[in-house]
Amino acid sequence: MTEALQQGNWTAKPEVISDHVDLMRARAMQASLDLEERAFEIGDTLPPLWHWLYFWKVAPDHALGPDGHPERGGFLPPVAQARRMWAGGRLIFHRPIPLGVRAERRSEVTRIEEKQGRSGPLTFVTAIHTISVNGIAAVTEEQDIVYRQPAAGAFERPPGKPPQAEPRWQREFCVDPVLLFRYSALTFNGHRIHYDADYARDEEGYPGLVVHGPLLATLALELFRAHNPRALVTGYRFRALRPIFTGEGFTAAGAADGGLWIIDSEGLVAMEAEAESES
Repeated sequence: MTEALQQGNWTAKPEVISDHVDLMRARAMQASLDLEERAFEIGDTLPPLWHWLYFWKVAPDHALGPDGHPERGGFLPPVAQARRMWAGGRLIFHRPIPLGVRAERRSEVTRIEEKQGRSGPLTFVTAIHTISVNGIAAVTEEQDIVYRQPAAGAFERPPGKPPQAEPRWQREFCVDPVLLFRYSALTFNGHRIHYDADYARDEEGYPGLVVHGPLLATLALELFRAHNPRALVTGYRFRALRPIFTGEGFTAAGAADGGLWIIDSEGLVAMEAEAESES
C-alpha cells in the first residue's frame, strides 16, 4: 500500500459485496423514472448505470455520521471536510448483467488527493469498483468523490458554461422530493441532503434538496438510450459541474456523437457526459 493511501491509522482496504440482481428493484426504478415500456422479467438485461441500485453498503444506525452516510474511516478515508459530493465517474460495460443472477462487486480506494478550491481545501477520493458475474467482469467503474467544508455564507453556484454543441435531443425535467426519496431508497443512500431540507439548508448551506448526481447521470443516459434503442452502451463518462435542486427545471440534452448534458435553468451545464456505444 502506498503512502498516499494512508491517513493516520487508516489504510485503504478492498471491500467485496455480493448481491442478488433482483427483479423488483429494477421494476421499482422503471416506475420511478416513469419509463413507458414493458415491465422487466427475469433474464432481461439490467440497463447501464442501474447497477447502482445494488451492492448496498449496509451500516447499522449507530455507525452513521451526522450526514446520514456511514462514518468515514472504514472503506473511505477519515477526511476532515464534512460536505460530500459524487463528482463524476468513468465506466466500461464489458458485458450485460441479466436480472436474477448473483453478482459481486469488489471495490478499492486508489487515490487520495488534496487541493485548494475557490471555497477552501478539497479532498478528492477515487475508488474503483469491478462488478463480476460468475467470476467474469461485467462493469468496471472509476468513481470520484470530493469532500469540502460547508459554505461559510450564502450558497453560490460555481461558474458555468453553455453546452459546447447544439443538442439534437432534449427532455425537460423538474424533480420533486418524491423522486429523490425513491431514488435514495432504491440505492440505500442515507445522505440527508437528498431528503432532509432543514439539514441541507442549515448544516450544509444549500438552498434546498440536492438532486443526486448519479440520478442526473442516469437521466442523461436514458435520453441517449431512448433515441438509440438498438445501441449497446459500452462506456460512459460524466462530470458534475453545478448542483441541481428540487423545484428547479432542467434539461437533459444529447448530440448524435454521444455527447450529453444536464442543462440548468440558467442555460448552463450542470453535468457533462459522454456515452460510447456499438450498433
